[in-house]
Amino acid sequence: MKAFVLDQAIARYILDHSTPPDPLLRELAAETAAATGEAAGMQISADQGTFLTMVTQLMAPEVAVEVGTFTGYSSLCIARGLSGGTLHCFDVSEEWTAIARRYWERDGVADRITLTIGPALESLRDFAGPIDLAFLDADKPNYPGYYELLVSKLRPGGLLMVDNTLWTGYVADPDRNDRATVGMREFNDLVSEDPRVTVVMLPVADGLTLVRKRVSPG
Repeated sequence: MKAFVLDQAIARYILDHSTPPDPLLRELAAETAAATGEAAGMQISADQGTFLTMVTQLMAPEVAVEVGTFTGYSSLCIARGLSGGTLHCFDVSEEWTAIARRYWERDGVADRITLTIGPALESLRDFAGPIDLAFLDADKPNYPGYYELLVSKLRPGGLLMVDNTLWTGYVADPDRNDRATVGMREFNDLVSEDPRVTVVMLPVADGLTLVRKRVSPG
């Protein structure tokens, strides 16, 4: 169970009272664990997957973007929530996204997804937008760069969701000052102080921050 901040009993209760993953998502999670070993921890949690589908259904985006696709769990959940738009995925791994492609095909959502392989900081610069909905779950040192590109291309009222922002709870521990933790703290400060957006951080899994671009400045 991927819950690092909540009491484990409360986290289990929440999970037990949320819509569970279906057999295909469970199979994808199991294959990811077998194929990627310790890297499987990069996969989002089941409750996050349900959340992503629901938010996508509510937003009804024409253009959705995902930075950091891994083996495809989050992209599959977003694609399922689309009602006519397209999900543009950006990742650097042919090997891991090959797993994603198989599951997109099996679920019948492959025609809703385009995948670009290569450094997303470069690919996103050339992406036209505007973006209605985005999900960021990639290499953490580049979060500030991804954030700036995504927010600049978000339409007014568009939504960006950012994963791992509680960083196993270390961001709130004053005695934890390793480079990764300090970097995530600085990123969280950057987002919370950005006048272009309104922000709420949710204690879901390892922290999920929702960033909505203001319709008008101020």
